Amino acid sequence: FLTEFYVDEPEYLVKVPNSLADGGVLMEPMSVVEKGIVQAYEIQRRLRLWRPKKALVLGAGAIGQLATLVLKLQGLDVVTMARTPAPHLKSQLIEELGARYLSTEEMDLSEVMERHGPFDIVFEATGVSWIAFKAMEVLTKNGILVLTSITGGDAKVEIPADKVNLDFVLHNKVMFGTVNANREYFELGVKDFAHSQSQYPGWLQKLLSHPVEGIGEYEKMMRLLTTEKQAV
Repeated sequence: FLTEFYVDEPEYLVKVPNSLADGGVLMEPMSVVEKGIVQAYEIQRRLRLWRPKKALVLGAGAIGQLATLVLKLQGLDVVTMARTPAPHLKSQLIEELGARYLSTEEMDLSEVMERHGPFDIVFEATGVSWIAFKAMEVLTKNGILVLTSITGGDAKVEIPADKVNLDFVLHNKVMFGTVNANREYFELGVKDFAHSQSQYPGWLQKLLSHPVEGIGEYEKMMRLLTTEKQAV
């Protein structure tokens, strides 16, 4: 991308194998996912015997889908939530990974916790700030909440502050935010992409639902981004 105009030092570049070339454009969001999940496990090393079993992913955009992929590769039971009710491409891709897709229009987080939780890991990638605060309430004891959304505006929300604070203090819960990644996480992303090709053949190619060949087709790209809700 833009290689005619941009040059970088080799030590800052991570080679993507030809077999993964179609999914190379997903490496940046994948690095965000890898960093968030690796740091979650690093933080939880304090517990020595932490063995997560259940994860909740909030959001089914590129980062939410890739978080579902990585958590499934690690053997967790994953529920992924987004706004639009199934069936559609995103819900289909989630289910192809063996995860469960649920719509926030059909079930709220408290119901999800009662039926499928509580969760050891919650990975938030919605871009909606109030959901982060609701997510604090669905963690199990010793659970960890990963925030990746960048939100603007001045939205306000009412929360049961005493209960949330009590649960976090007495039950050793953690919440942290993460953004961007260094070379380590890009390299880990390449490894997990390769792993996914053997575990879920063709899945990455389907995630790129509307490929655009080259920046010369920028008008097509902008049209897809503004008119196709499910476009990746």
